Amino acid sequence: MSSVCFYFQVHQPYRLRPYGVFDIGATDQYFANEQNRRILERVADKCYRPMNALLLDLVRRHDGRFRFAFSVSGTALEQLSEYAPDVVDGFRHLADTGCVEFLAETYHHSLAFLFDRNEFDRQVTRHEDLIEQLFGRQPAVFRNTELIFNDELVVHVANRGFRAVLAEGADRILGWRSPNFVYRSAAAPELKVLLKNYRLSDDIAFRFGDTGWDRFPLKAETYAGWVEQVHGNGDTVNLFMDYETFGEHQWASTGIFDFMDRLPAEMLAHGDIDFATPSEVVARYPDVGQVEVPEYVSWADEARDVTAWLGNGLQWTAARQLYERVAGAGGVTEEQVEVLRRLTTSDHLYYMCTKWFEDGDVHAYFNPFESPYEAYISFMNVMRDLELRVGQSTSGSSASTDRAANTALTRPPGTSSGRGAPGSEKTA
Repeated sequence: MSSVCFYFQVHQPYRLRPYGVFDIGATDQYFANEQNRRILERVADKCYRPMNALLLDLVRRHDGRFRFAFSVSGTALEQLSEYAPDVVDGFRHLADTGCVEFLAETYHHSLAFLFDRNEFDRQVTRHEDLIEQLFGRQPAVFRNTELIFNDELVVHVANRGFRAVLAEGADRILGWRSPNFVYRSAAAPELKVLLKNYRLSDDIAFRFGDTGWDRFPLKAETYAGWVEQVHGNGDTVNLFMDYETFGEHQWASTGIFDFMDRLPAEMLAHGDIDFATPSEVVARYPDVGQVEVPEYVSWADEARDVTAWLGNGLQWTAARQLYERVAGAGGVTEEQVEVLRRLTTSDHLYYMCTKWFEDGDVHAYFNPFESPYEAYISFMNVMRDLELRVGQSTSGSSASTDRAANTALTRPPGTSSGRGAPGSEKTA
């Protein structure tokens, strides 16, 4: 028997509005509230509502044999509770089936682990509390923002009591090995690692609606046949993807909902395939070896590293100053602390990415800014306004020394001492 382990990431950020230099000191209205509402309502209509209904029907239709996992960021749950509370009810109905696992993550979908371990712990605890409050579940498996993962993260989350962690099945982790097995961490052997099968995941998440793909149109029976080939050569096929794949990234007109409607039956018809949640997978199958991941990996783009968020001088400067401010948040109001935490959401750094800007910038999805530079300027203007309101200089914060003990990165990844951030000579 081989198990299919579906995990869906649900996330929406609080996007900033274009915040100009003349706004500094004049207004603390930082976020694009109306745009965030419109986007949330659009995605709820196109994805969350129809997909929640479909998944609930599939669980019932297959008598609980269809099983899967969600990771829903705190910022998404906050906005859903305000603008589309019926979607939260939909997740609750799914939780009540007993066939759905909810994973832990950072509340604000942040890069906190890379900069401030104390802030990371605060966000994870807050997210765990929210999941238990809303869905009556205490998460046992951890998924870091954008599957960012390395040995240090593994040790940290193992110490928090998690039984497993999800990660990208990057080739540089696996080498000749397959992602279709359970592994253990070399750094924390008690923690199991589930690695994404990125080829089969991306067939749904990215290639499904591509009319130029040689497998287009992809049929459920064809895909089930690909998964069935793993039987005898693997224990678990980990299909990890954004929930917005269904109806938003891949529009309903591509046939994505019909595909998903048929897929469980086609897979179960093989007789040697079932569905399992991450916790069920690690409980059912023994690990076959260990993985050692000294450098950060993620599921972002072909590089599968952290350069989508920290690949240039703009991003690095913004992140460093933000986390120094978060660590030195003494004397700020509760509302200002919440603004700082919303700024830790990784999307803000993502919008500053210059890796593909000349080719149309694939990071333009729901991006409120016309360029990475506009994103950077608005972000830093907000930081400056907060600094003035607190009456304390970010660069002079006494908390910087305390923060150093909890900082994972002291310079941009991929650089050596004496060099600037990648791309800084182009973007500074």
